[in-house]
Formats: sequence, structure tokens, C-alpha cells
Amino acid sequence: AEPMEPAGGAPRESAGAEALLGELEARVQEVVRASSWWERHGVDCAILALSLFALPPGFLCLRSDRPLVFALGITILGVCHYTLTVKGSHLATHGALTESRGWSKVWTLFFVEVCTSFTAEYAKYGHVKMHHGYTNVLGLGDSSTWRLPCLNRYVYMFLAPLLIPIITPLVAVERLREVELRTALRTLGLISLGLYSQYWLLLNVSGFQSPGSALACMLITRSLLAHPYLHVNIFQHIGLPMFSPDKKPRRIHMMSLGVLNLPRLPVLDWAFGHSLISCHVEHHLFPRLSDNMCLKVKPVVSQFLHEKQLPYNEDSYLARFRLFLQRYEEFMVQTPPITELVGLQ
Repeated sequence: AEPMEPAGGAPRESAGAEALLGELEARVQEVVRASSWWERHGVDCAILALSLFALPPGFLCLRSDRPLVFALGITILGVCHYTLTVKGSHLATHGALTESRGWSKVWTLFFVEVCTSFTAEYAKYGHVKMHHGYTNVLGLGDSSTWRLPCLNRYVYMFLAPLLIPIITPLVAVERLREVELRTALRTLGLISLGLYSQYWLLLNVSGFQSPGSALACMLITRSLLAHPYLHVNIFQHIGLPMFSPDKKPRRIHMMSLGVLNLPRLPVLDWAFGHSLISCHVEHHLFPRLSDNMCLKVKPVVSQFLHEKQLPYNEDSYLARFRLFLQRYEEFMVQTPPITELVGLQ
């Protein structure tokens, strides 16, 4: 374990960390209160609505015999799929799409179960409760679910992402053993609805002649952005300081040390959302903010952390990609070393 801070009185450091977080929250809330509904929720809802409205043209493009038009259809359906399943599911799971609890639950079921083919209960538990509650804490929120030590670096980085559309519903079904029967039946019904709807539309709207060709198209569209999806999930936490469960730091130190922002990337900003790309630090500090609001408070958060001499991790996609290829064994196979922040636990 590596000490990263000078020793100090634990109660004093704890109070100082809480005061820092309180000061940052006050600054962010000031920005949020001054923002309109359109800024808080409307922009992201509009992006999701546009993605839904773009689906019919995407299916119709697949009727064409012209390669460019067909490729356009694949691209539209692929980008829309990831916008609905990653951005939509992420925002809905955090309750960032609406301030209504009832509608928040509806959107969570729609985006997570119908669109993503996953279970809403486990999405909330695994992502919101564990990953956000224990960011980079070994055995809890350390992103270990993304590690597959049995695969070498090239298979993992280049081939494994193609299996995500197949693995996702299988993992969801396996998790259903842990929920009530009625919840399991609901989830199975909604996942089946989502998968069969796309299959039916490919056969009856896009004009695919065989089940095999329709299923192959489903796999292609659902894999279109699978590589950056997997990469982003490992780049922004793994390789950063990891903490022991009994000595985890206070929230502001945990998030500033254990989270990394990537630069803005137009396609990924649209499909995954700012909170998963260029505003991941802001998202971990304020998980109920929408993507657009994370982008709006980003200057406030970065200025505050720099002003208080706290880490604000940033790196490029290509730099992280090269780093993970070079240090794959260390990051993705071996047990990561524990970082001890002396006096900040």
C-alpha cells in the first residue's frame, strides 16, 4: 500500500473533507437553481426522443439494396441503440431524467429492461449502490466485474466487446434468481418484448428474409459501439488508486482520486452521455445531475478541485488505450495495490 498524504488527526481531516464537499455542493446547487427545466432535464430528454424517432428511418434504410443506404441504416440503429441503452439507462437508473419518482421508475424499466435487456433491480444495486457508494473500494465498487483474467490483452480489448450483446441478457437471467418471482416474470417479459420487437421489425419492416439474417443484424447493431463502451468502463477507474473497505477515504477524496474524465468525443458524448465521458468526475460527485447539467457544472467542479489542490484526473482515450495494452497484466489480471490516504479515512 502507498501512503499518499501526510498523517493528520482523523477527526479533523474528516471534518475538513465534509466541509470541502459541503462548499462544493453549495456552489453546484447555485448553478442548478439558476438553470431552467430545459437545461436540467430537457436537453437529455430531447436527445433520447430523437433517438426513438430515428428508429423508423433506420429500419427503412435496411430495405435498400444500395450498400451506402444499408450501412446508414446500420449506423442509425446502432447509435440509437447505444443512446437508449447506455445514456437512457444510466440517467434513468440515477433518477436524472425526471424529478417524479413514478416516471423515474417507468423510464428505468423501459430503458434498462426493454431496451438494454438487463434487470432494473440489479442495475440500481450494482451501479448506484455499490459502484457509486464504494468507488474503487476493493471487492465492492472496484469495477472488478469488468476484469476477465482468463483473456489476453488483445482478445479482451478487441474481440470480447463483440460478446456484450449476448452476455448482457444472459447475466440478467442469472441475476433473476435473487429477486421475487413476480419481479423475475416482469423482467423476463420486458426483456423478451425488447428483443422480439427488434427482431419483428427487421423481418416485417426492413424486409429480412430469414431469421438468421435478422439475428445477425441485431448482433451487428448492438455491437456497433461495444468497443468504446467496454473501454470507457475500464479507463475511468481501473489503474487509479484503489482503497481498502475498512480504510476508504471520505467521499470528495474518493471521487477526486478514483475517477477520470476523458476529453469530449462527439459520437460518444451523444450515445453515452457527458457523465460517462468528459464529466465522469462531476457525475460521481453529483450522480443525480443529468448529462447536460454535469457539463454545465464541470467548470465549477474543476476550478474548485484545483483551487483546493485536490486531484482532477483527465486523460485522452488513445493514451488510456495504449496504457492498458502496455500494462494489461497489472491492471486487468493482478490484484491492484491498495492506496492508503493516511489521515483521510
